[in-house]
Amino acid sequence: MSEAVSAPAVVAWMRAFAATVAREREYLTELDAAIGDADHGINMERGTQAVLAKLEGASAAGAAGGLGPLLKTVGMTLVSTVGGAAGPLYGTLFLAMGTAAGEATELSLAAWAATLDAGVAGVRARGKAEPGDKTMLDALLPAVEALKSAAASGLSLEAALQGSVAAAEQGMTATVALVARKGRASYLGERSAGHQDPGATSSWLLLQTAAETLAEQEGGGTTP
Repeated sequence: MSEAVSAPAVVAWMRAFAATVAREREYLTELDAAIGDADHGINMERGTQAVLAKLEGASAAGAAGGLGPLLKTVGMTLVSTVGGAAGPLYGTLFLAMGTAAGEATELSLAAWAATLDAGVAGVRARGKAEPGDKTMLDALLPAVEALKSAAASGLSLEAALQGSVAAAEQGMTATVALVARKGRASYLGERSAGHQDPGATSSWLLLQTAAETLAEQEGGGTTP
């Protein structure tokens, strides 16, 4: 197990996330059909497949670099290929993470937590949403807080990632009872309660695949 997040680990993460989104496309779309435009699964699959193609193309060309450029490539691809509100929000997540990561080739748990924190802050600012608004933030914010707490407590990367998934799952499940205050779902008012938010669900899947992949790769660079 690696105790640092490397560029190969992030590529493996994106591959796993794309495969998971493809597998759960209909489920995500079903969730979105209840309170949105019924296209979240389709849009996310299109975006993640485009990310795979972009990353494979960069690999074939022999491109190499720090985590920042890699994460920004993911973000820009998602912005340009994912439809609806999810594209700008997921794109912002990865673009802000890329800015925070800079040229580092590896990130310690504490640095990774700070990187994800920057990404989530970007999503929060872009979507102008707050906890409890029934959005992807309801999964992302608890996850990043759990990750930061784990780093401060000296937990392993693997344990920290697992803890972040558990926090995200709890936040995702909590969206069922919430009344949406942002996005297409907010038009339904009280009728949005009783349905799980699709963005929070895809965010949970993102963090779940992170836990499955990020600690698996052995790194070889400098860990801030």
